[in-house]
Parts: sequence; C-alpha cells; structure tokens
Amino acid sequence: MARAQNTYSRIVAWIKIILPLSALGLLSTLFLFSRTVDPTLSVPSSQIDLEQRAQDLGATNPRFAGVTQEGDEIRFAAEFARPNRETPENLIADGVTAQLRLNAGTVIDITAGQADMQQGQMTASLMGQVHITTSTGYVIDTERLNSRLDEVYAETPGQVTATGPIGALTAGRMLLHNNAESGEPELLFTEGVKLIYQPGETGE
Repeated sequence: MARAQNTYSRIVAWIKIILPLSALGLLSTLFLFSRTVDPTLSVPSSQIDLEQRAQDLGATNPRFAGVTQEGDEIRFAAEFARPNRETPENLIADGVTAQLRLNAGTVIDITAGQADMQQGQMTASLMGQVHITTSTGYVIDTERLNSRLDEVYAETPGQVTATGPIGALTAGRMLLHNNAESGEPELLFTEGVKLIYQPGETGE
C-alpha cells in the first residue's frame, strides 16, 4: 500500500514540473511564429480609384423640361443618369422616356434603352430599341435617334420601320423638324422608302 502511495506521489510531482514547462514551450512557439509588427507602418487599407468612384456617381430618376421659342414643350426623364467616362461633361442616361408636346397639338412619346446627352450642345443621342408613338397615329421603331433639347428636331441616322394612317413603311432615314416656310412641324421619311399602302375603311 505504501509503495502505491509513493508511486502516486512521484507522478504528481512530475506532472507539476512537466505542465508548466509545456505551457512555456507553447508560448515561445506562438512568439516565434507570429509576425513582427512595425509600429511605423500605416494600417492596411484598400486601394480606391477615386476617379472611378467619381465617374460612377449619378442621379436616380433625373428630369429635364423646357419650352422652345415656338411654345413646344420638351420633356426628358430617365431611370438613372451618370457622367460619361470618355467625356465627363456629358451624361449617360438609362431607361429613357421623352415627350414632345407640340404647339400645333401633336404629342410625340419616345422610349429608349439609353441616351448620351451632350449638355453643352443641348443635344441627345437615343439608342437601343428606340420606340416612337405619335398622337397622329404613327408608331416608329429604330436603333438610334439624334435630337435637340431646345427645339423640335429629331433624325435617325439609320433605318426606321413605321406604321401609320397610310400603311406600313420602311425608310433609310426619318426627320422631324419645323418646316422653314410654314413654321409647322413635319415628319419626313426619306432614302429608299418602301410603303405598303393600307387604305382605311370608307363609309357607305
């Protein structure tokens, strides 16, 4: 019995020595493998391209409205607008809607996927499935429409398809402007116009 107690006492004595030494070994290992910290170094921070951030700034639901000298109302709206990266003085607008309320009574509604607005020149280039409807019965589709913001003027540099009171047509170019002689707005289709005439029903 005495032998067993002596053995137990020896084990306890060894444990009291081994455990503190093991703890010291672990602590020294932590210090050896930890990185040296230089207090003169600044706190790490992500690199931010301030110019990129500035270009990404924009406005939600911007609006523009004006009246021409002839009394025609021009309204532009967009879902979002931001500075153009190539020419920051211009704006790129997404989800564009525009309306021209002509003094003669005609209303023209326009939608487009995007627009590049040149503020200095008071012009806008609408692109991406440009859709135009007029209160006189025309429905026009094209890929690009160049217009002014200070007068009634819009033209397409490419092909247009349209339906209207006279039928369905395609043309190489469309122009909306005020006639120089009469002063009244007119819609012209030019350059390879193809018309499928669809006469309306006539009463008896």
